[in-house]
Amino acid sequence: MAKLDIFNPQWIEIVFAGRNQAYGAYQLRKNNSRTTNRALIVGSILFILTISAPLIAKYVKGLAPEEAENKLIETEVVLTPPPPVDEQAPPPPPAAEPPRPKVDQIRFPPPVVVPAEKVRDEEPPTVEELKVADPGQKTIAGDPNAEIRIDEPVGTAPPTKAAVVEDNSVHDFASIEEMPEFPGGLPKFYAYVSKNYVYPAAAREQGVSGRLIMSFIVEKDGSLTDIKVVRDLGMGTGEEATRMLKKAPKWKPGIQNGRPVRVQYTLPIMLNLEGQ
Repeated sequence: MAKLDIFNPQWIEIVFAGRNQAYGAYQLRKNNSRTTNRALIVGSILFILTISAPLIAKYVKGLAPEEAENKLIETEVVLTPPPPVDEQAPPPPPAAEPPRPKVDQIRFPPPVVVPAEKVRDEEPPTVEELKVADPGQKTIAGDPNAEIRIDEPVGTAPPTKAAVVEDNSVHDFASIEEMPEFPGGLPKFYAYVSKNYVYPAAAREQGVSGRLIMSFIVEKDGSLTDIKVVRDLGMGTGEEATRMLKKAPKWKPGIQNGRPVRVQYTLPIMLNLEGQ
């Protein structure tokens, strides 16, 4: 009995002799060794793969090319402060006033210095005498039936014309009496931007949003010139803003001393990809 091997296949044949051996415990016991070895091998392989999974994943990731990360690059632009106001600069010339209407003038003769011996001892004329006398060298009388014209100089002095100085300098918006304005105000301008600004495809793909700052000159007739991008968000956003401002309707010009002048204007434009 000490040498009895119960795992010997011969014992299975003895135990199941004369019984149904097509299925059931007979098949399980007969294939037990092979099934156990197969399970051991498969389990060992799965265990090794589980332990080595991080190393394999790291190795595979090192072989694969790294995907370029899309990053939004923001550049902070420092705006230059507006030029200081020159208090010593001469003020702009006032508006030319029309000449006064022509009136009758009586000129008195200039005084003449004579020696004392030639001076007559005569009494000066009385007021009554002056009423009928001609005390002046020349009397200029106006024609009551003449056409009234106010563009002629007064009296017989040589005609003079007031020189009108054209102001073509560019004024800063901080020193203007009446600021230039988009027709309808800033709400109408931003409505125009929302309707006419075409978001560039590259900026849309990269999700570019933020504040775009534009600078331009509002001319005397309300047109926009010298359009510049002070702060650009890239991806074609500044070029599109320049195109939009070139096609914008004319603004109401700035007024200084009752006359339209050229004004430097700086305006921020908010770009929101969600609102496009």
